[in-house]
Amino acid sequence: METEWHNELPFAITVCDKEGKVVYMNDKSIDTFSKYGGKKIIGNNLGDCHPEPAKSLLMEMLKNPVLNAYTIEKNGIKKLIYQSPWYKNGEYSGYIELSLVIPNEMKHFIRQG
Repeated sequence: METEWHNELPFAITVCDKEGKVVYMNDKSIDTFSKYGGKKIIGNNLGDCHPEPAKSLLMEMLKNPVLNAYTIEKNGIKKLIYQSPWYKNGEYSGYIELSLVIPNEMKHFIRQG
């Protein structure tokens, strides 16, 4: 099985270690953050890439891992941002962020049982 399947996904995946250092970006993430250096962000600390109050929130999340999910809109494009702690062998290892473009109008289903 190919192990690089995540590189060409249509949404951004950015991964940092528990100190906030970027350890992985898929192709969409590199493209999304191209004006900030793209692939050159790998190895840098996310704290250096965020203004306040996002920087303080990030630093708190790195110390006390919790799920952080929200939507944003920028230049008419809506996105779901999903930031989750990730674990290796049960040990907290950092954060993974998924950034997905979502349609302005989106179906919503409520399923029973």
